[in-house]
Amino acid sequence: MMVAGERSGDIYGAGLARALQARLPGVEIFGCGGEAMSKAAVDTVVDSHQITMAGITEVVGGIPRVLRAFRRLLKEVDRRQPQLAILIDFPDFNIRMAKQLKKRGIPVVYFVSPQVWAWRKGRVQKLKKRIAKMIVIFDFEEEIYKQAGVPVEYVGHPLVDMVRTHLTRQEFFARVGLDASVPTIALLPGSRPKEVTANLPAMLDAATRLTLNRKLQFVVAVAPTIDPRWLETTLLECYVGRATVRTAVHATYDAMQHSELAIVASGTATLEAAIRECPMVVVYRVSALTWLVGKLLVKVPFYCMVNILANKALVPELMQHDFNATNVAARVEYLLDHPEAREEMVRGFRALRSRLGEVGALERAADAMVGVLQSAQATRQAG
Repeated sequence: MMVAGERSGDIYGAGLARALQARLPGVEIFGCGGEAMSKAAVDTVVDSHQITMAGITEVVGGIPRVLRAFRRLLKEVDRRQPQLAILIDFPDFNIRMAKQLKKRGIPVVYFVSPQVWAWRKGRVQKLKKRIAKMIVIFDFEEEIYKQAGVPVEYVGHPLVDMVRTHLTRQEFFARVGLDASVPTIALLPGSRPKEVTANLPAMLDAATRLTLNRKLQFVVAVAPTIDPRWLETTLLECYVGRATVRTAVHATYDAMQHSELAIVASGTATLEAAIRECPMVVVYRVSALTWLVGKLLVKVPFYCMVNILANKALVPELMQHDFNATNVAARVEYLLDHPEAREEMVRGFRALRSRLGEVGALERAADAMVGVLQSAQATRQAG
């Protein structure tokens, strides 16, 4: 059984499924996932889009849908009796799922740790009772679980393998309809429609301000989870400025590679931009209620993972009320006018690269999962 509830988890799950199929010929995998896992021959009895939510207001409204998905998965567990369960990230759902699987005697491997170092540290003790092994993708997380007595293995970050470009500079600009000789700013407003709606208007307002005094062009990198037609419509509805703005579909990493810098919604995309050595300004906005609750519960000095790993303000963060067109334009102008600041940022990205591990993270994770499966089988046979 494999359960992933986010786009990144779906991609990791697909890679893990292929790696497990290579190691365990004939293995059958079912569970919850998206398009990537389905293409990897995982029987996705629950579509992850049904349970993916963000923010307190969205979560409250989606509870009935999530409960139905939870019960559907447990019904399949009872029918199919899997020999191993792999739970990928998505902690509010998967930690509860781990409890039910533990009751049924099914060994659980948890891949991608919840951010227990940022908030709700008590989840470590719940995981200790419910899982056979934790597989982490950040090096500092390993010690947290070791100290708690949870079997753990650090395998590195899957993005090291995945963040690859496919287009030359000329090919990219020809595809998106922009001039390769004009300085370009990439806009990455998020991977969910709600994020795009919250983040893109201020990014576009900043684009208008930036083009008042200098020649620039902008490319919106369309996340795989976003309908390009919907994004084009959103652009037409919310943007009245004169800046040249185009969209890039299935070319996010190329947009990062071939732009002078990027304005990035906080999330996995910040790590992707760092791997591509693209200077960035990080932004984000959520509902007032979600922000207030988050401020009370989350205790970290920085918001984006790049700064957390660097343990310093390597990239500027503009969150909630600080995220406005004036502030974004000012940060971007500073980076454009100070190449030494961009170079320092890139040096910081290169230093972080070693913190993400070597290539082959999913292969190492699959090896660890097979080890847990074999150990459980040996225990059953001995019993």
